[in-house]
Amino acid sequence: MNPELSIKMRGLDVKVFYDSNQALHGITLSILENNVTALIGPSGCGKSTFLRCLNRMNDTIEGARVTGHVFLDEEDIYDSSLDVVELRSRVGMVFQKPNPFPKSIYENVAYGPRIHGLARSRLELDEIVEKSLLKAGLFNEIKDRLHDAGTGLSGGQQQRLCIARAIAVSPEVILMDEPCSALDPIATARIEELIDDLRKNYTIVIVTHSMQQAARVSQFTAMFHLGTLIEFGATETIFTSPKEQRTQDYITGRFG
Repeated sequence: MNPELSIKMRGLDVKVFYDSNQALHGITLSILENNVTALIGPSGCGKSTFLRCLNRMNDTIEGARVTGHVFLDEEDIYDSSLDVVELRSRVGMVFQKPNPFPKSIYENVAYGPRIHGLARSRLELDEIVEKSLLKAGLFNEIKDRLHDAGTGLSGGQQQRLCIARAIAVSPEVILMDEPCSALDPIATARIEELIDDLRKNYTIVIVTHSMQQAARVSQFTAMFHLGTLIEFGATETIFTSPKEQRTQDYITGRFG
């Protein structure tokens, strides 16, 4: 691994239990800054569970228990003194199904900056909203409809609105849980282009079922199976010469 690449987040011996069921078995994985890391593997292998560990979303699930450590810039995010609200503004999340708030397009994007006190005036807020929509590749399509309902947009536009909402609070990391699974191929291509553009400024972790998508958008890939990390490395290496037979079998469609 290139020593010039700096680690933005890392999991150290992360285990997750849902009541008595163990979902993750000691995951140790580094997330490299300004790169896209894809988490792949068959359904139920633990990739979304690990993703949710990175901004403590498992805290919201009854009966979930996390052990081990997750560091963001060397700070353990599971430290009891850590402010979880602040953590989630630093590590944003985009979900599988677009979930805009039942508010206007403008209010969807303005919501985070407003509650975090990031704008001192309406003018500053307008600027944050416009910049976020531009970065999400949506502004030019909806600039005359900012006060229309966000839920009235197409599926692909709604997902880009959710990305604009995530980046409006200036996160350092963006987590994406199957962000294209509910979208058509054209909307998917737009989101993939956007991910490639966003990684210049953000560190991105994406869970995807699509091998083609992982190969197209990520620089690093982690292969999960039955709650364990089987293999991690440069995406090109994982897809052309994986070390593990299970990775080979999954990528070539023999199981999954």
